[in-house]
Amino acid sequence: MPDVKRSVRLVTEQHVIDKPSEVEGFPQRSWSIEVWLLNEKGEQVPANVFDKVTYHLHPSFGARATQTFKQPPFRISEEGWGEFDMTIELSADKSYNIAHDLNFAQERYEAKHTISFRNPKPALLAALRESGPVPGDENGLKKRGAGGDESAKKKKRTNNNFDMDKLADGLQKLGEDDLLRVVQMVHDNKSPDSYTKNDVEQGEFHVDLFTLPDSLVKMLWDFTAEKGAL
Repeated sequence: MPDVKRSVRLVTEQHVIDKPSEVEGFPQRSWSIEVWLLNEKGEQVPANVFDKVTYHLHPSFGARATQTFKQPPFRISEEGWGEFDMTIELSADKSYNIAHDLNFAQERYEAKHTISFRNPKPALLAALRESGPVPGDENGLKKRGAGGDESAKKKKRTNNNFDMDKLADGLQKLGEDDLLRVVQMVHDNKSPDSYTKNDVEQGEFHVDLFTLPDSLVKMLWDFTAEKGAL
């Protein structure tokens, strides 16, 4: 399947605190960073697609230079007088590193980064769907229209006593593994006149059900009914 992209928002807050600083002219500050996702509406939502977030701070933090958090919003809170660049490691199926500039120009600032999840596993895919669409959704199977005017499209269309609209809707309710079996059925049993299109970039398989042989339509109908999707 194609990459699934999500926007990650880093929210940094900092303020001067009443504690002595190690360096004159540079007051001691308290600062924090949180990791969030942006959904398809641009709203901030928990970044539960990540299992953990690891902050790699300046070496001067010593034993605290590497800190890992396992619950959203993966908030780190620290104190210090200096600005520095850090690496933030986001872990899902694999690790994604983000460079972050900790600075004290503003008391609160945000930074947005785009993460591309390549070939995410089913559990990660489910989490990604909570924050927006996934390429190839509608269960990865799309119905191609049979043409005709709007009034014709609204009529109940049948083929060999099967309700083709109902079949198309049922197919879209199937799970990923079942859909792979459907795609294989179509490839193995279609006729030379059957219309199919495998859109690899979008992770979609298009089929015009009305161009399939009656035997294949019955096979798809029986399989979908067996799976309780009709």
